[in-house]
Amino acid sequence: MDVLLGVLLGVVLSASVFAVSRLAAPRRVLAPGEEGVRAALHAAAATLPHLRKGLTRESAGKAIGHLHALTQAAGVLIDDGESVLASDGMPTKDLGWLPDSERVEVVRGPEPFGNTVVAPLIVGGERIGRLAAFYGPERRLRPEDTRVVSEVAALVSAQVELSALAEQEERLAQAELRALRAQISPHFIYNALAAVANSIHTKPEEARELLTEFAEFTRYAFRGNRSYVTLADELHYVEKYLRLEQARFGDRLQVRVSVAPEVLTAVVPVLSMQPLVENAVRHGVEKAVGPCRVEILGADLDTDVELTVRDGGAGMTAEAATAALEGRGEGIGLANVHARLQSTFGPEYGLEVQSTPGEGTVVKMLVPKFRAGVRA
Repeated sequence: MDVLLGVLLGVVLSASVFAVSRLAAPRRVLAPGEEGVRAALHAAAATLPHLRKGLTRESAGKAIGHLHALTQAAGVLIDDGESVLASDGMPTKDLGWLPDSERVEVVRGPEPFGNTVVAPLIVGGERIGRLAAFYGPERRLRPEDTRVVSEVAALVSAQVELSALAEQEERLAQAELRALRAQISPHFIYNALAAVANSIHTKPEEARELLTEFAEFTRYAFRGNRSYVTLADELHYVEKYLRLEQARFGDRLQVRVSVAPEVLTAVVPVLSMQPLVENAVRHGVEKAVGPCRVEILGADLDTDVELTVRDGGAGMTAEAATAALEGRGEGIGLANVHARLQSTFGPEYGLEVQSTPGEGTVVKMLVPKFRAGVRA
């Protein structure tokens, strides 16, 4: 994003210098050059949303008019190295004279193209296409023209590269989620079905209810295609999971949930709370001699939300807690959840594990109350 901002600033400055050089006289309302700056900012900002899904015929077609305005040429075109994706102001036939180069080229084409600046679109060190700006046979090119076209090409390249990175991050997030589902499913399914089986003959009505809870939870956990959910939704299915575990453990599992209502609209990665609760049950209740309490707490920290899962089980050493968070221990999905949180929200967010042998374990999750672009 810093690269994109730098390129955007370069586009605006170059276009602004060009606009100032063409002003005949100051305007009464706007200072000299201010109108050019505003126009360049508007055109550059309007270009970005259209390229968020990469360089395609559709995205190029939507962006080409704004790119035309930025260059102030007679016409512009974008191609992908093989065919023209979009053009504005000039025909798209007989373009074999355009150079294929890794650097900006200034050439003179046949009429009506005339003086032309061609800049490569570079993504990941490879040329993915060209931006050509045609100024006509009568227009004398200035250094500002070349600089503007070069900066506009860099703007397009940076946005397309960000789009590719976002797509890679999404694929990675989906792969991590699939890995988490695969890690949860064997242990959970076996125990849930065992709890249902134990109730079929003695408590058939309860068994039917448990099967319904089981079906709804598994649909959410293993078949959903959403990457993000509201905290309210995540906790709703955590409660279904806990009802299945309570059928298994009975009075040995005591649950307390206390979450501030104002944080329930926060958006979190799907299956971010459930693994924490499953760990509390697995390593707290299963290893406890008597009853064990699992607490789920949610606190409003102004712009952030702190979620806590606490159990009164056997606890673990500091080394074991660190290993679980790094994916080297027995914890179900803690490293996976931590990585997805940091990938989504940044390194200042994620999980913290606190544990003492014989005193239980506390896992804290910190997420922002709101993050632009992250929607359920």
